[in-house]
Amino acid sequence: MPKLIQLAAALALCHSAFAAPIATVPGIPPVVNASNLYSEAGAGHLSPAVASALPRIYVPNLRSNDVYVIDPATMKVVDKFPVGHSPQHVVPAWDMQTLWVANNAEGKNSGSLTPIDPKTGKPGQDVPVDDPYNMYFTPDGKQAIVVAEAHARLDFRDAHTMALQSSLEVPECKGINHADFAIDGRYALFTCEFGGKLAKIDMVNRKVVGYLLLDKKGMPQDIRISPDGKVFYVADMMADGIHVVDGDSFTKIGQIPTGTGAHGLYPSRDGSKLYISNRGSNMVHGKRKGPGSVSVLDFATRKVVATWPIPGGGSPDMGNVSADGKTLWLSGRFDDVVYAFDTDTGAVKSIKVGAEPHGLTVWPQPGRYSLGHTGNMR
Repeated sequence: MPKLIQLAAALALCHSAFAAPIATVPGIPPVVNASNLYSEAGAGHLSPAVASALPRIYVPNLRSNDVYVIDPATMKVVDKFPVGHSPQHVVPAWDMQTLWVANNAEGKNSGSLTPIDPKTGKPGQDVPVDDPYNMYFTPDGKQAIVVAEAHARLDFRDAHTMALQSSLEVPECKGINHADFAIDGRYALFTCEFGGKLAKIDMVNRKVVGYLLLDKKGMPQDIRISPDGKVFYVADMMADGIHVVDGDSFTKIGQIPTGTGAHGLYPSRDGSKLYISNRGSNMVHGKRKGPGSVSVLDFATRKVVATWPIPGGGSPDMGNVSADGKTLWLSGRFDDVVYAFDTDTGAVKSIKVGAEPHGLTVWPQPGRYSLGHTGNMR
């Protein structure tokens, strides 16, 4: 009898670990573990598609209009090259064969995308694209979604040539910028930085479902779905914390304080924690050496379990986690540096880069495909 009890307990544990299969929209790789949609982006799960990629950190510098390249093994800048005006993010393509630098040319009409070959670390010829503040990919990988922030618009382009195929106006989403996708790919939620809202987009029918006001005085930034797909976390730099949103019902169900200027959100490689970069300022253009920090949220309890300050102050912004999960790389937006946080201890090292670094990416990263931004891997 004890053995039967043990077997039943093991079966129950297995059932809880692997929830019912997810019925995804056509064209999306299947969800392997419904209780952890990040399971295939775990440490060591490097796809053959990135086998020849150089291990590098690519840092777009907004004001110096260039990209610095860091070798994570030596923690030194090993290359730099000019790109278009106002580079905002370095975005891995869905098929992981190209890294795209989104140069949105703030206040101008000369936006572009600069392709980087991750096998060589070298840039190619710019592709003219209107206002690419950020970029994502449809879950089936067929189209890029250029986030044209200044126009409150999403431009759907061919994922490889970047030829414009269609556009979707999102008029009530002022400052549209960051996004994440439902576990089954049916919809995406986009943050509206200058309206305190979220916009819900039906990805199947390509239409705006509606808007959710998070906070009248809010300034929502990055957004990331929980491993089980049940809720979305939204960083808000005015609220100094994150909102918790039920994506299916499209309702706000909670708020969690983290630190001054909550900004970027990055899951740990095992899918158990969420790293939240607190930029140290509620201002779009903050001061150097602010009270920047990183908060560590436990997904299971939705509690902050650790806070990592930056000795002497700083401004951690956007980035991602190393392939082995041991280092959290973040740009120091107002301090012209890049931070490397030890994810075991929170100890941090700094590397000098160009003027106003923003959405850096770590490459290669584990996963089967990239949904965009600085590496939203699944």
